[in-house]
Amino acid sequence: MVDFIDRQFSVATQPTVCMHCEDPVAPCAQVCPVLAILITPDGVVQQAEPSRCIACRNCVYACPFGVPKMDAEARLMKKCNLCYDRTSQDLQPWCAQACPTEALWYGTFEEFTSQRNGRPVNHTVFGEQEVQTRVYHVLPEEVERLDVGALLDEARAELNRPANAQPAQDPWVL
Repeated sequence: MVDFIDRQFSVATQPTVCMHCEDPVAPCAQVCPVLAILITPDGVVQQAEPSRCIACRNCVYACPFGVPKMDAEARLMKKCNLCYDRTSQDLQPWCAQACPTEALWYGTFEEFTSQRNGRPVNHTVFGEQEVQTRVYHVLPEEVERLDVGALLDEARAELNRPANAQPAQDPWVL
C-alpha cells in the first residue's frame, strides 16, 4: 500500500509497510471475527481473504501502526502482505526491490548487520504497550527502542498544538 504524504500540496507518497507483529501476535488478525486475516507458518500476516472479509474495520483499529486500509468501495481490508508470492520464492518484496535509496531493505538479520549501518530495532513502544515485530526499524546506535508516544509529544510541543486536536482526514479509509 502507498499513502500520500500531503494530498493538498504534493504528489509525494510513502509505502505503508506491515510490521508483521510477533508479540502480541498480529492484533489485526486477533480481532477479526471471521478469521479473514491469516498468518503463514513463517509469520507473514496476510491481507484479508476477500471471500471472508465483512469490512467490519476491527483490524484497522487494532493495528498499532495504522497499516490496514479499508477499501470502502470493495468492502475489503487491504494491507502489505510482504509480497508473499515473491518472498516465499526467495525474491525481494517489490517495495524493497524498487526503492532507489535502499531505505526499504529486505534480507536476514545477519545480512543486515554485516551490510548496513545503524541499530536494527524491532520493539516499538506506544505508551504502556510494547510491540515486537518481524520488521526492523533502523535507528541511531544510541537509541534502543522506538517510542512513538515520546515522538508524538515532541512533535506536538514543536507545533504547539493541543494533544486532543483531530487529524484533517480519516487515514484509515482509501
